[in-house]
Amino acid sequence: MQDGQSGVTYKSADASYFEKRGLSKYAGVWSLWALGVGAVISGHFSGWNFGFATGGWGGMLVAGVIIAIMYLGLTFSIAEMSPALPHTGAAYSFARTAMGPWGGFITGLCENVEYVITPAVIVTFITAYVNVILGLDPGYSPFVWIAFYLIFLGLNIYGLELSFKVTFVITLISLAVLVVFWISAIPNMDFSRWALNIGVGPDGKAVELPEGNGPWFPFGLSGVLATLPFAVWLFLAIEQLPLAAEESVDPKRDMPKGIMLGMATLMLSAFMIVLLNPSLPGVGSFHLSTALEPLLDGFKAVYGDGGVVLLGLVALTGLIASFHTILYAQGRQVYSLSRAGYFPTFLSVTHSKFKTPHVAMIGGAIMGLTVMLIIWFALGAAAGGAAIGTILLNMAVFGAMFSYIMQAISFILLRRNMPHIERPFRSPLGIPGAVLTIVIAVVTLSYQVQDPNFTKGVLWVAVWFAVAIAYFAVVGRHKLILSPEEEFAIEHSGKTAAGASSAGMKPAE
Repeated sequence: MQDGQSGVTYKSADASYFEKRGLSKYAGVWSLWALGVGAVISGHFSGWNFGFATGGWGGMLVAGVIIAIMYLGLTFSIAEMSPALPHTGAAYSFARTAMGPWGGFITGLCENVEYVITPAVIVTFITAYVNVILGLDPGYSPFVWIAFYLIFLGLNIYGLELSFKVTFVITLISLAVLVVFWISAIPNMDFSRWALNIGVGPDGKAVELPEGNGPWFPFGLSGVLATLPFAVWLFLAIEQLPLAAEESVDPKRDMPKGIMLGMATLMLSAFMIVLLNPSLPGVGSFHLSTALEPLLDGFKAVYGDGGVVLLGLVALTGLIASFHTILYAQGRQVYSLSRAGYFPTFLSVTHSKFKTPHVAMIGGAIMGLTVMLIIWFALGAAAGGAAIGTILLNMAVFGAMFSYIMQAISFILLRRNMPHIERPFRSPLGIPGAVLTIVIAVVTLSYQVQDPNFTKGVLWVAVWFAVAIAYFAVVGRHKLILSPEEEFAIEHSGKTAAGASSAGMKPAE
């Protein structure tokens, strides 16, 4: 079938095509909650703290509130769209229905950058913790990256039920670790002395105030806005929940509940960690602004260095939870675009026994590791994990922001153009909430470009986009498949599968 308006061609797919790409159902509301919280929780262990260098403590707090508002607008929107369009494609399928194949592909591509790069960021932080625990030379970091990828790819591939059980258990452990930290930190905190120990030097950069008691907003309003990209790390990847739609037992009931419970959990945790971690003696906001293992530093401030191995292992839990769950999301995201023909279709073949998209997960992991190794050798090991982590973080946030903008636009268009589709849940924020998401995402991107590491990261993203768009323009758009989300989009845009069949489509290869 040729779509004259969008310039794409569809092929029919026989039963064997989808049999080779079958998924199983397992997830309930608490599994979905764990998937969402587990994906984000590493951002409360590492990464967010780089924002102290641009905004100070007050800047980090206000930036966190602004970003939380953006995510509320986004999550309410996807909580409405996901049960209405319960497909594994998630962001891509929302945009495909609202904006056609090209809109779906571009949105999927933005999300692809986020889910391929985010595990790479997290494994950078994991490696920093492991190096401290085992006393390893940072020069061996690539071997640690590969080891963690192999272990958690195996757990994800071995079966859906195992993957969700591991996710649930390790998410609970991660939250328990954070609660223990909060309880331990509160009696020891000295907010004014340590959280407010950042001032502004003659060059306009952060300097340490030996006695603390500095301003809440050392860099003013511009510092607050410059901190937005780092505050994103406190919530990044909660939006991955709809990727589990086809593996959820009852997505129309459970998906909105899982998303909302996840956001409530993360907002509480984000506030506690931003308040307590920098308030501990010997830690402080200035030190945390460049720290790769901020929670470990917090634990050491309370319990001393004697149990550094045990404390390091405890502090690793959140990073491992997110690494495991985002590898899950990465696989489903690549799988959905491949099953519909946007990416090469061999990537969506699922394991014959375990019914997990093993090819997609392995392919995404190889891509993430390749990017890490290229940056590693380009910068040199001496550059340290912090520089590599910051570049990768900017790449992930860049892809995420564009994905959020496209999803919010999709929500607005679906509300306007398809008011009569079944919506088991309706966003209480409606179109104004989606508009607010777009505004905050655009502002975040505009300040992200002022980070010198952004330029390094965005060049890699530009190459990624150029290669993928060229592939789709030349090859992919002529080989699209009528997957569930494509059929839904065509049916609700006035085109029927029967009409497509009468147009003489060829079987999928």
